[in-house]
Amino acid sequence: MATTDVVPQESGGQLGRKRIVNDMSIQVATVNGSGSQSSNTVLLRSIFQMGVPVSGKNMFPSNIAGLPTWYTIRANKNGYIGRKKEIDFLVAMNSETAQEDTLSLAPGASVLYDEPLALHKLRDDVLFYAVPYDKIVAAVCPEAKLRKLVKNMVYVGVVAQLLEIDMGEVEKAIRKQFAKKVKAANLNLAAAQAGFDYAKSNLKKPGTFYIERMNKTAGKIIIDGNSAAALGCMFAGCTVVTWYPITPSSSLVETMIEYMKEYRIGPDGKATFAIVQAEDELAAIGMVIGAGWAGARSMTATAGPGISLMAEFAGLAYYSEVPGVIWDIQRVGPSTGLPTRTSQGDILSTAFLSHGDTKNIMLIPSSVSECFSMAQDAFNLAEQFQTLVFVMSDLDLGMNNWMSDPFEYPTTPIKRGKVLAKEDLDRMGSFARYKDVDGDGVGYRTLPGTDHPAASYFTRGSGHNERAGYSERPDDYANNMERLNRKFETARSFVPRPEITKGENARIGILGYGTSHWAITESRDQLRDEYHIETDYLRLRAFPFTREVHDFIEQHDRIYVVEQNRDAQMLSLLKLDLKPELTTRLRSLAHLNGLPLDARSVTDELSSMEGK
Repeated sequence: MATTDVVPQESGGQLGRKRIVNDMSIQVATVNGSGSQSSNTVLLRSIFQMGVPVSGKNMFPSNIAGLPTWYTIRANKNGYIGRKKEIDFLVAMNSETAQEDTLSLAPGASVLYDEPLALHKLRDDVLFYAVPYDKIVAAVCPEAKLRKLVKNMVYVGVVAQLLEIDMGEVEKAIRKQFAKKVKAANLNLAAAQAGFDYAKSNLKKPGTFYIERMNKTAGKIIIDGNSAAALGCMFAGCTVVTWYPITPSSSLVETMIEYMKEYRIGPDGKATFAIVQAEDELAAIGMVIGAGWAGARSMTATAGPGISLMAEFAGLAYYSEVPGVIWDIQRVGPSTGLPTRTSQGDILSTAFLSHGDTKNIMLIPSSVSECFSMAQDAFNLAEQFQTLVFVMSDLDLGMNNWMSDPFEYPTTPIKRGKVLAKEDLDRMGSFARYKDVDGDGVGYRTLPGTDHPAASYFTRGSGHNERAGYSERPDDYANNMERLNRKFETARSFVPRPEITKGENARIGILGYGTSHWAITESRDQLRDEYHIETDYLRLRAFPFTREVHDFIEQHDRIYVVEQNRDAQMLSLLKLDLKPELTTRLRSLAHLNGLPLDARSVTDELSSMEGK
């Protein structure tokens, strides 16, 4: 399966004459389990170290080993780091997909391939480079069992020579990748150097794509969203994590385990946290609710199938008003779906997760920096509103490498919300757990162990009155549900506000969220430069929607809602929230093939809908 649907066309002019600098998409096609991840990371980091903005996306199969995998590096001098639809430079290492990958390229692309594949016979409108990898790696690596792994580093050296990547940067990246394994670093460096030397001596064809030094990555870092989220949760004061492994969320908790072991061990050598692998997702969310009721900042991380299983417990937390945080690293569904592909397909179901009348707060990060900062927002909001808060990341953000500014150290204090201490109860004498004292829908609570006779109350998932007493009275139920809705309405003023970017006298608006942001920002430039279509752009960051969202829609003739699911789920949420007369302004741009959204797809569809 090729990862681009560009159809070959007749080429004009001679290949290799046009020089394209710091603007390319490099795709490495290998097989899962071949050890190519280290090589691809070295290549990505080498370009990054030369000051060129870059991102890396891994498309891998949902089995352990043997099936095709593609890793795509986007290098762009203008800072575009979303997926590019076209592949410019293909490194074909997988015999099963090599022909299809090559035939899917646009004219003028370059192909670096393993010599026995003879791909040069397929077409004459792309530039081919053949390399005898087995011969090169045999001379470098005496141990036959290691050659399969070391072979991948040979193509790093070849690519470095062809694109003019500094081998000093390649060595630096290799040393970083194998920081604790000097022998492995030396072996891999020798392989990369051998590939570089072979290309320099034997590959004489004129090139098209080049990397030149820039200064646009100084001070920046490369990190994946799950690692950023793990850091953010630790800084947010999370002390209880319960989870059941599921792609693509597992690495969030696995990384958090490493961080907590390093930074959350007390002076006595004992852990100040608990991370528990539960028997399933139901147990995981049940533990989160129990820990949240006891006063801990607790969380779990999962994906769509886990979210589905957590529905009943989500209703318990909503109705009994217990805080907790759930990270949903979204993947393609329904059912098992495509578990290693990205999606925004859990938006609508999570907003109303559970039976009965339920509304859940959702935060939607678009970058690794927001994975870090929204972790803290999520815990603060969960305790402020005494409810579950869902952070809606996705596979593209969670598992792929992203360039970012360093994260800002949190300066705002942890907000525990309306928690009554012994001193408060001494002054008040008593309190009603589910009474709306302040008009914001949020009641006061006490934590177990509070030393006061008035501190105790029953936490109920069944009908209850203001004082937490069991009740099936219709008026008690109606009053309670109206208060919960009032609490949700209050949250509109506290969730992260959207980001709005203006064009020039634009009557067309684009509304997006999450990782669709990166395709939208690039597409807006394409729409302006190629079609003279000016757009304004609003990036949603949370549900419930704030007033800015309503105002943005009222100010434009047409609003294109860009999302990565089939059924226009965010558009559906907007229709439920808007005045009926505004819903006709909404248009859906849905993308659902499991690949990260690219700018060209947005541009082509929007311009077509605009009659261009």
